[in-house]
Amino acid sequence: MTVGKTSHMKLWVTMGLVSVALILGHGFYRDLSANNKETYKGLKLFSDVIELIEKNYVDEVDSQKMIDAAIQGMVRSLDPHSTLLPPDALKELQIDTHGEFTGIGIHITMRNNLVTVISPIEGTPAYRAGIKAGDRIVKVNGDPTEDLRDAVKRMRGPKGTSVAITILRQGETEPLEFTLVRDVIPIYSVIAELLKPGYGYVWITNFRENTTQDLVEALQALETDQMPMKGLVLDLRDNPGGILNQAIEVSDIFLEEGQILSIKGRDGRNTKVYRAHSDENKRNYPIVVLINGGSASASEIVAGALQDHKRALILGTTSFGKGSVQTVESLRDGYGLKFTIARYYTPSGRSIQAKGVEPDVEVKHRVIEEAGEPDRRMLKEKDLKNHLDAEPEDSKPQKTDADKELSKEPSALKKFKNKHSPVDREALLSDNQVVRALDILISYDIFKELENG
Repeated sequence: MTVGKTSHMKLWVTMGLVSVALILGHGFYRDLSANNKETYKGLKLFSDVIELIEKNYVDEVDSQKMIDAAIQGMVRSLDPHSTLLPPDALKELQIDTHGEFTGIGIHITMRNNLVTVISPIEGTPAYRAGIKAGDRIVKVNGDPTEDLRDAVKRMRGPKGTSVAITILRQGETEPLEFTLVRDVIPIYSVIAELLKPGYGYVWITNFRENTTQDLVEALQALETDQMPMKGLVLDLRDNPGGILNQAIEVSDIFLEEGQILSIKGRDGRNTKVYRAHSDENKRNYPIVVLINGGSASASEIVAGALQDHKRALILGTTSFGKGSVQTVESLRDGYGLKFTIARYYTPSGRSIQAKGVEPDVEVKHRVIEEAGEPDRRMLKEKDLKNHLDAEPEDSKPQKTDADKELSKEPSALKKFKNKHSPVDREALLSDNQVVRALDILISYDIFKELENG
């Protein structure tokens, strides 16, 4: 690079960083040379380093990549949740908070350094092609997958276009090849199920733009005149958070008055108090909220608000402990900046930052033994030699009243079962935390009846 071009680059870097400071500082750095000489000197030092590297480094360098890396390092030094978002990352973030995207329709994660399918979304190209939970995606369009973001980026694309994926599946000796046609994939954040007559289950997977609307529809599907709600299990386990206002609105559904949340930032505009509003639809049934170490941010706001107002019993293990609020500002050339603007506090004034929400009842997660597995801890009558059998019964199993009521479950509930997740009643009733929550709700109802009786 010539000296002239290098000088131009120095000027661009200096002016570019000053522009960033203006956007983020709301005028704080409007006169760097007069008000903050140290910052100005630092920017000059940065441009000097760029110039030296461009002219003398052993290999030719990409100046834009160096600048991005420098800004990224600067921002990430603030806290773990602040980051520079390149154009692709900003688009992915915007997709994640909206109601749909175009792709093949799978939930994926990183497991043992491999991109692994959590589950296909029912009715999507991946589901129809036979993609299964546990499948490991090793290639997309013939190229190895590098990480989760890389895999997501390459599998998403315009509706009607094709994508080839290579999968390793347990029990198969050779990789499996699938060619899928991308389609519009709706993003649902609410899953609902009827555990027992009158006892509903709702899982909020994260907080997106349509979460509150979906939750209201799911509750309406559970709250019928034929089968009034006696209790609700609200599952916030492994919910990483999402949009702040959705957490506030979800909390407001179950609260009639009082504070939901307060946030306090250095800028007065980032200091606010959010309060509950009375609703004509009074949801007075008892609630048990499930949390764990994967419950973070917006899910902790809901759990903390309902706990402080004694509106719900919190069950599970201590949550993640992210008590801060981030915002995303758009920058030039499609970039974005996500950075922390405030800490938040539950209605009682506690900060859960690095502490988490502690459950009222601590229950660690385990999978219940499958039905029919012998209980080896205790000898029973049926284990005794020559024990008497029960009186002969009709070989055809008789349906209980509960079975009959469940068979009449609301048709509106199907929307929150078939489209969202493979979660079903049988799977939920093998989850010890869900079963413990259900037992608490049933016990509450029994004691209430005894009091009224």
